[in-house]
Amino acid sequence: MSMPLQRGISGVRVSDSSDDLRDSQMKDKTDKEDLIRGRSTTDSHLTLRFPFAFLFTSSNHKHGGDNAFPPDPYTARTRHRLMLMFLKISLVLIVVFALAGSFWWTISISTSSRGHVYHNYRRLQEQLVSDLLDIEEISLGPNRWKDLDYCNINVSENFVPCFNASENLALGYSNGDEIDRFCGPGSKQECLVLPPVKYRVPLRWPTGKDVIWLANVKISAQEVVSSGSITKRMMMMEDDQISFRSASLMSDEVEDYSHQIAQMIGIKNDNFIEAGVRTILDIGCGYGSFGAHLLSKQLLTMCIANYEASGSQVQLTLERGLPAMIGSFISKQLPYPSLSFDMLHCLRCGIDWDQKDGLLLVEVDRVLKPGGYFVWTSPLTNARSKENLKRWNFIHDFAESICWTILPQQDETVVWRKTIKTKCYSSRKPGVGPSVCTKGHDVESPYYRPLQMCIGGTRSRRWIPIEGRTRWPSRSNMNKTELSLYGLHPEVLGEDAENWKITVREYWSLLSPLIFSDHPKRPGDEDPSPPYNMLRNVLDMNAQYGGLNSALLEAKKSVWVMNVVPTAGPNHLPMILDRGLVGVLHDWCEPFPTYPRTYDLVHADNLLSLQTTQRRRSPCSLMAIFTEIDRLLRPEGWVIIRDTALLVEKARAMITQLKWEARVIEVESSSEQRLLICQKPLTKRQQSL
Repeated sequence: MSMPLQRGISGVRVSDSSDDLRDSQMKDKTDKEDLIRGRSTTDSHLTLRFPFAFLFTSSNHKHGGDNAFPPDPYTARTRHRLMLMFLKISLVLIVVFALAGSFWWTISISTSSRGHVYHNYRRLQEQLVSDLLDIEEISLGPNRWKDLDYCNINVSENFVPCFNASENLALGYSNGDEIDRFCGPGSKQECLVLPPVKYRVPLRWPTGKDVIWLANVKISAQEVVSSGSITKRMMMMEDDQISFRSASLMSDEVEDYSHQIAQMIGIKNDNFIEAGVRTILDIGCGYGSFGAHLLSKQLLTMCIANYEASGSQVQLTLERGLPAMIGSFISKQLPYPSLSFDMLHCLRCGIDWDQKDGLLLVEVDRVLKPGGYFVWTSPLTNARSKENLKRWNFIHDFAESICWTILPQQDETVVWRKTIKTKCYSSRKPGVGPSVCTKGHDVESPYYRPLQMCIGGTRSRRWIPIEGRTRWPSRSNMNKTELSLYGLHPEVLGEDAENWKITVREYWSLLSPLIFSDHPKRPGDEDPSPPYNMLRNVLDMNAQYGGLNSALLEAKKSVWVMNVVPTAGPNHLPMILDRGLVGVLHDWCEPFPTYPRTYDLVHADNLLSLQTTQRRRSPCSLMAIFTEIDRLLRPEGWVIIRDTALLVEKARAMITQLKWEARVIEVESSSEQRLLICQKPLTKRQQSL
């Protein structure tokens, strides 16, 4: 009987003996158990270290061996699917955790961490400012600590940069353009402009409105005598003074003249406020007597006139404590927004309105509000000669072509009213009058751009008739609808107003004892307490919303403020003018268009921060700005600088070069800012008088 075949393992000898066979089988069984036990231990160890390692284990390792069973394709596919599923789940979890972390971070910033983030931002900003200032100091070299010297005798005591007729003639300007403003590389002075030898601190307001010191201005007795207009004839020489006595008989002429204009407009008792008039641009203002008279009517008049080397209308007007600046209708647009003033006035102002094909009247139309008035008094309005009659007819017809309506004429005075309807321009006959400016040319706030022969402001949301605006003084506090024109919320302006009320009280409490103890104009017992009667002309170099001006008016301080909006920052000048205040757009890397010794108080709130952050685009240095402030400031005048602690310290270092007296004061309301109060002293030659 044959023995059954035994299935063995390849490579193993089959014994003939049954005992050997039994021993061999027992040995194979033992080795197999040890192999399984060892693999199980290894797998358990790997599982503890890599819990998802099974997903990446190759199917070829299942019971490894040449005689192992072939891998199961369904098991490999399942593992592949599990691996993909695991990756997808992991990716989803990562995204969820990231979004949750971002949301938590946002919430934390909006609550407890906002102050830390703002503080870190301010630190980074200050570091940037510090780096820029350090670069400037390095570029200046060892001269940065050298005191500035006074200008030599070749520089006039009434030096005004950018207005040099001889230099402009050399550059090729003529036909009157040479007296316009041109700021070139040589327009910056690097010295301190000396006041006249016999300069005296102006008299207290309101006395200073009617009496000024002759030595403070550059005008001769002959120029006073030869003055021709009504406002100029009011001047009288009295020893070392020029008098504009309100009690003089000539003052009646100004009052009668004001009554005449009111009657032509159709209002009684000179109540221009009822007609929607608050701000007036007086072109060629004489010496400001018309604007001085209108002060009692709550009207604010800005005087502009050409630069004059002597007998300056602007200089005398400013010396009287009235708003004025150098400006001209010659070749460039004025630095005012479109639709800025309620009335423009020209009393024998010396401008030939028929020249340049009516281009100058187009600029008048641009800055005039809808429904505003243009008042012109000139012998030309009663022309008799053929030539003058031709000129008058051109002006009359051109005014009609730009949608002005002429009111009944009286004597030599003509009053036009600007249209309140923009449809008037489209209803004209083809080819009649200048066209409406295209969108690209209709710039709301031009900065000395060339005059252009097109009608501007028609696309502005500020196209509101003067009668439709809130009357003064409520106009200063705009309502929600009015503020929406400028993209502002009432809470923003309200918070700004409250901050400035507190700040003005702070300024006055700090200035009063300083002026009372140090100022040569100490008030008598009958006078109001300082500085109520010590400060009149105020320059706000970074006016923002006009908050300082508004707070001073609400506190009933008898001052006027020139609100300057820097070209380096946001433009809020349209809103400032619409609030019934006066102001101008200006680049502080250029000289300001006014005469030396113009202002009693210069205020700079965060101006240095603004200018420093614009250094890459503005090549001027902070020292150039301080030199210009010195030119604008009257002797014994004050400067208030509010800025970061770093910039205030830098400013104090620069002030030592200007020979000013400085006091640094901590601001309790803000840990980020400091307050610097400075006073410009009299020169030694003035102190000896």
